[in-house]
Amino acid sequence: MRAVIYCRVSTDSQETEGTSLQTQLEACTTYCQSKGYNIAYQFSEVCSGLTLDRPKLNELRELVRAHDIDVVVIYCLDRLSRDPVHGVIVTEELQKHNVSLEAVTETVESTDLGKLISYVRGYAAKLEAQKIRERTMRGARKRAEAGKIPIGGTGNLYGYYYVRGKVQGQGIRIENPDESKWLKQIFRWYVEDGIGVDRLAYKLRELGIPTPSGKGLWFASTVHKILTNTAYVGETYAFRETYGEPTYRLKNDGKKKNTGRIVRPRDQWIALPNATPPIIPIEVFQMAQEKLQRNKELARRNTQEQYLLRGFIRCARCNRAYWGYVKQYKLTSGKKRKLYYHCSGNLQMVSPIRCGNKNLNADKIETLVWAEVEKVISNPEIVISEVQRRRQEMENPNSLKQKLDQLDIQLKHLKKREQRVYRIYEYGGDEDLLIRDMTSIKTERQRLLDEKSRIESTLAKAHEIEEQRQGIEKFCELVKQKLCLFSIEEKRLALEALRIRVLVDGETVFISGSIPSTKGSVVSNTVA
Repeated sequence: MRAVIYCRVSTDSQETEGTSLQTQLEACTTYCQSKGYNIAYQFSEVCSGLTLDRPKLNELRELVRAHDIDVVVIYCLDRLSRDPVHGVIVTEELQKHNVSLEAVTETVESTDLGKLISYVRGYAAKLEAQKIRERTMRGARKRAEAGKIPIGGTGNLYGYYYVRGKVQGQGIRIENPDESKWLKQIFRWYVEDGIGVDRLAYKLRELGIPTPSGKGLWFASTVHKILTNTAYVGETYAFRETYGEPTYRLKNDGKKKNTGRIVRPRDQWIALPNATPPIIPIEVFQMAQEKLQRNKELARRNTQEQYLLRGFIRCARCNRAYWGYVKQYKLTSGKKRKLYYHCSGNLQMVSPIRCGNKNLNADKIETLVWAEVEKVISNPEIVISEVQRRRQEMENPNSLKQKLDQLDIQLKHLKKREQRVYRIYEYGGDEDLLIRDMTSIKTERQRLLDEKSRIESTLAKAHEIEEQRQGIEKFCELVKQKLCLFSIEEKRLALEALRIRVLVDGETVFISGSIPSTKGSVVSNTVA
């Protein structure tokens, strides 16, 4: 039989629980050998068990649908999922494609009773995961209030060693002489020698100085973080940041996790006195901040001409933004300036491997794009009528909200029914009747949840259409003027309302908008 091994942990440090990836893999491999299975695939990943959107699990499910395997081997059931609903989804998918599920430490039954046991066990595992998360956060806050750096990677900082532990003298940082000398040199180069942030990154690369992570290359962003970190003057804070949805994802198909950093309000920070010894004198640090602010105010991007397509134009090859820049030519009559857009992927500081996409004359590309947009905004009633039509085709939002309330009531009644079934069984009820009732409840709950998800999706889409309508109405007021009198701010408002996006691929420029007209999309042309 062709077997696939799936191993999962939530964090990198689970050795003490005996559930590390290596431990799971060894146990599963030994199990397959004892059964005589042919191990065709092995998947290991660090990801929460409370989500189904896991890269390796998705690959495994694709193999199941392709009928490429016969058995899935896991260490225990909660390695597959900690959410009981997700566990049922995956196990039923395996059964549908005649793939068996086996665990090293448990017996996985394919009967309805086995599914019920798995469901209850998974629900308990989910509760335990939530309790662990709550205890971890409570312990981290208590640790911070005691003046110690919370557990996790927050203790690691360039220029220091992190002393792990809970007793006196632990949970703090101490100076790392090998790194602190370069830390002082970075501030000296920036403050005293006037070397810019970009050039500092190049210089550190040329000298072969290890990066804070010990791998990769120095970048300007890394140097900037060092120059602005108050910990280097002895000011350390816990719970300064939290995580949320990032403002932009490089890949739309990436894991939908809260990977964006969000700074908390200042009153939520917890100061940790004496947790980090100062390395940089406060006077030097303040001089660095003043210089950073001055350079920011005097930066070329803040003093040069405005760019119509800033934020709207991207590279079709590397998906990075195009930036505006000025190129000067020396002529006998003086200097001539021209504006261009170039792919940020061509900058060495952004990527060691250059994208290679071409630069664009700003005047030409802006004229081309605006000419296409003018065709639409000269007749805005076409777009508005189309948005109104889409809005009318959707169900009434108020009616949908009432249906959502009704679904919530039905789900609560279903929960009470489930509790009654359990109580009847505990008082000597029939086991077959229990299985039949629980299967019926599970089916009904899934139907209600699917309907709720559909309605929520429809409401979200209705909200999006309303936002589009409001945006269009704003720039429609501007259309009453002559288009040739539009300022760059008014033009950018029109681009935003039409959700214009420009993609560049060599000689080809793709211009698209998200609001359809009667002839197709608002703008969807390929311009050579």
